Amino acid sequence: MSFLEVTDVTVRFTVGSRLAARIKGEKPPILTAVDGISFEAERGESIGIVGESGCGKSTLAKAITGLVPVASGSISLDGRELAGKRDQALRRRIQMVFQDPSSSLNPSLTVEKMLSELLRVHQVVPRDEIADRCAELMDLVELPQSLLEALPRRMSGGQRQRVGIARALALEPDVLIADESVAALDVSVQAPILNLLNSLRDNLGLTLMFISHDLAVVRYVSDRVIVMYLGTAVEDRPTAQLFDDPRHPYTKALMAAAPKFGVKKAPGESALKGEPPSALNLPSGCRFRPRCPLAADICEQIEPDLIGPSETQRAACHFAWEENEIPA
Repeated sequence: MSFLEVTDVTVRFTVGSRLAARIKGEKPPILTAVDGISFEAERGESIGIVGESGCGKSTLAKAITGLVPVASGSISLDGRELAGKRDQALRRRIQMVFQDPSSSLNPSLTVEKMLSELLRVHQVVPRDEIADRCAELMDLVELPQSLLEALPRRMSGGQRQRVGIARALALEPDVLIADESVAALDVSVQAPILNLLNSLRDNLGLTLMFISHDLAVVRYVSDRVIVMYLGTAVEDRPTAQLFDDPRHPYTKALMAAAPKFGVKKAPGESALKGEPPSALNLPSGCRFRPRCPLAADICEQIEPDLIGPSETQRAACHFAWEENEIPA
């Protein structure tokens, strides 16, 4: 049994007004944002989730943290299934660091007040130890303790993101989900934040889920990578093997589309042709088929399963494993 188990998780949202649909005598459209995703993660493992905008990465993260309801499937942590309504102790065990610290931090509270409130409400430490714990958290994210008295607007983007990480760590979680946590930062600031996340994972034994559209960032922090497309997983493999020998056409196209130093591309040139289909009107068979250079008749008729030669080598393509099979 793995530490974190996500089994056939599906998340759906109603699109538009229920009242307007009822007046018209119609059912409101249902959008399936996450469609039957399954994966496992061990304690201390780092899982990267990558894909285009709108593929369901953030929705999956929110489902795991309990911020959005799961339509079907299950999520278990350390052998205990996480129900829709979680108690305070369960909510503490999975925490998220959001993309934009400017919008996720309360602008009217100092850093110390933000951290102190969390520690007090969740009774993480006795009241007389809260100040010391705030100082420890600042040390943990490599910020000077003098910033405890600062408001978020007085800090740089990198400092605000470190405060966001400290806020998540204040509850002493087992799983930390970083949702595009360096996307809003300058490139020069991204590397120290990524190094910090790696260090925290090693020192605290955290299971880390890192969500990004940036392949280079995901490669740097992840032991394993799950590639998502239109709400489902199309490839799930160890990082080195996925980047050295991608097996799904979508993964190959993502890597070909990524900018490379010293390589010029003509304006508009991309390995990914066309736009993703609407999630409200998915194509038959393989959902990547309309953009896939390998599409054949079977791709239109049968949606491929996420399978492979082993549980650690999986791809959802009818032709993924036809060539040289990768050893387990």
